[in-house]
Amino acid sequence: MTKLTIPQIKDKKKKISMLTAYDCPTARIVEKAGLDMILVGDSLGNVVLGYDSTLPVTMDEMLHHTKAVRRGAKDTFLIADMPFMSYQVSDEEALRNGGRFIKEAGADAVKLEGAGVVIDRMKALISVGIPVLGHLGLTPQTATVLGGYKVQGRELSSAIKIYNDSLLLDKLGCFAIILECVPRQLAKIITEAVSIPTIGIGAGKYCNGQVLVIHDMLGIKENNKSKFVKEYLNLEDEILGALKNFKSDIIGNLFPAKENSFSIDKDTLEKLKKKLGIERDA
Repeated sequence: MTKLTIPQIKDKKKKISMLTAYDCPTARIVEKAGLDMILVGDSLGNVVLGYDSTLPVTMDEMLHHTKAVRRGAKDTFLIADMPFMSYQVSDEEALRNGGRFIKEAGADAVKLEGAGVVIDRMKALISVGIPVLGHLGLTPQTATVLGGYKVQGRELSSAIKIYNDSLLLDKLGCFAIILECVPRQLAKIITEAVSIPTIGIGAGKYCNGQVLVIHDMLGIKENNKSKFVKEYLNLEDEILGALKNFKSDIIGNLFPAKENSFSIDKDTLEKLKKKLGIERDA
């Protein structure tokens, strides 16, 4: 497949498909399936690293996983999430860390959450040629300020803020905006108002594209799935069954079978046994 370009992504007639990935083999499968874009989300904190939130995720962890994903998906447009406090402090720090994702990890773009002071950081990144994906609605890095992990934009004031922020990100030069956990009607209004694509996660069908955490849509889960997730496979139960079968085969001496092991020719075996003074069959 041919990697998408920024102008192709910004063509709002295209329906964009995006999934997260955090390692090389998963990225390889996502690319093989022909998905348009891969996001190395800081959601890896919850999904892969076992943290309670995205906040503890570090730059080193994000770089490590982004490099692995790039090795698995060389021809897919790759976006790296800038983790909490990797860009908020100053333009200089945002540029340094954003540049590391592009230069060291092979990402094609970075994602930043929110607007407000973040606008200046985005402007700095875009000014040096680092493409930026915006993220509005439920922004996990500031979920505490938003009142927790819940739908945003149901009240008039928050809906207007998300709408105005989307116009700002569009004018600023972001190539697309993720809308997370906002009412589908608001997502429709925003999608029609901005010149760049909207990519929804829990934002309904009117967005120009959709993204999910790959573990959610494959059914690898510890907790109950979110309302907006469509589970395409119950992979956790399938893996669990396979692991139990593996243990059972070991206990029953069924694995490894002859076809799972190696052998030497009879003549060499006889010479070996004679050399070692072994008379019984090996």
